[in-house]
Amino acid sequence: MMTTIRTVTIATFALALGAPLSAQVLPIPSPVPQPSPREERVVPVPFFQDLPPMPPMPVMPVMPPMPVMPNWPSLPDVAWAIPPLPPLPPFVNLDLSHIDLDLSHINVDLSHINLDLAQGPFHIGGGGSADATYEQGRAAIEQNRYDRAVDLFDRVISMNGSQADAAMYWKAYSQARIARRADALATLAEMQKQHGKSRWIGDARALEVEIRQASGQTVAADALYNDDLKLLALRGLMHSDADAALPTIDKILAGPSSPRVKDQALFVLSQSKSPKARATVLGVARGGGNPELQVKAIRYLGMMGGTESREALDDVYRGTTDEAVKRAILRSYATVGARDRLLALAKSEPSPSLRSEAIQHLGAMGAAAEIDELYRSESTPEVKRRILQSLGASGSVQRVAAIAKSETDPELRRLAIRSLGSGNRQGGTEALLAIYASDQSLEVRKAVVDALSGQRNAKALVDLARAEKNLEMKKEIVTRLSRMPSQEARDYMLELLK
Repeated sequence: MMTTIRTVTIATFALALGAPLSAQVLPIPSPVPQPSPREERVVPVPFFQDLPPMPPMPVMPVMPPMPVMPNWPSLPDVAWAIPPLPPLPPFVNLDLSHIDLDLSHINVDLSHINLDLAQGPFHIGGGGSADATYEQGRAAIEQNRYDRAVDLFDRVISMNGSQADAAMYWKAYSQARIARRADALATLAEMQKQHGKSRWIGDARALEVEIRQASGQTVAADALYNDDLKLLALRGLMHSDADAALPTIDKILAGPSSPRVKDQALFVLSQSKSPKARATVLGVARGGGNPELQVKAIRYLGMMGGTESREALDDVYRGTTDEAVKRAILRSYATVGARDRLLALAKSEPSPSLRSEAIQHLGAMGAAAEIDELYRSESTPEVKRRILQSLGASGSVQRVAAIAKSETDPELRRLAIRSLGSGNRQGGTEALLAIYASDQSLEVRKAVVDALSGQRNAKALVDLARAEKNLEMKKEIVTRLSRMPSQEARDYMLELLK
């Protein structure tokens, strides 16, 4: 068997060297018997048998012993060389008694804010103010959240305020939209019993007819899209045949359509040049509808402009006692630039809040001379504050400075001085320095220093401090300068230390 393996190996090498096979006589190997599973077959490899044996490994030399480490001297205790920390300075008690922040003119009504955790952690609901809760109910209707609207209008009704009748109408409207028709009819019946002379009665009766007609019928699945379809049809009719669309619009305004549809109906009418369309808007503005619709008609009437519209607004203002309607008319006057009408109402209107609103619109229109004239004749502090704010907003530095010098009311005088310092208006600093120089009152001078501090005007304060002989006022000015990140202020502090 060994001979056979060697013969095959020699033949393989001959082929590799290119020798012809014909010159070689290769015997046919006999079949190799297969070992049994329990036998171990060992095939000797002659190539490895011919290798010489490995030489022995050399003996490694013995490593010398490690040297003995010397005994180092112990380190000295250096804790004693660290000086103890100095004690903390005493707490600086800042004396802020000289700062006189007058916030009496700020009137922020937060009574309507009520955290309603039932609607989520960041939901703000109405709790204290009936007007704010009512507006939230209207917003819920616009969002198709009728269950929420019913709850909000219930709150308004329980407060029994001026909008209780309107709240009952919108409550019934919301109940009808969620198929609570029996509850809606009961609400309308209670409304007619409690508010039989309300201007919402006409809308309530139209809503009642619609609910009774729909009784026993299921609400259509696309009911939420009816308003959009109505608005599209309304615009199309007005573009194609305005006169033919007017009866339909009148029906919409008098019926139980949603507030959005009625608002858009009025807007479409205000964009039309048809005399009949203008007459319809005038009729609603004079009170031919519920109060909310009247306010919207007044706004659109101001947008329409023209002598007829202004005369209609005058008539409505004289004939109503509703402040919401009067405010809407004042805004319409401002929209059309009716300065003469606003000035007349600012002089003659009995209500201080309405006079203040008229003055605010005049200030936005740049009527500084007229407002200044009103200040001389006005006696109500609330209105005078609004005039000063309007003059300051219009940039009338000279007029505000004259009031700051001549006003005898300390609060109004401080407000005028503060107005001169706000906004860094041109001439404001000069006016403040002139007041400081001409008035020896410590209260007035502190107000001037406060206004200059609000401007971060270090140069003006340093000049005042150098010239000031009164020690109390000088301390006041230096205290303000010490808090300013200004090079001029730091240089003056170093000057004082010399």
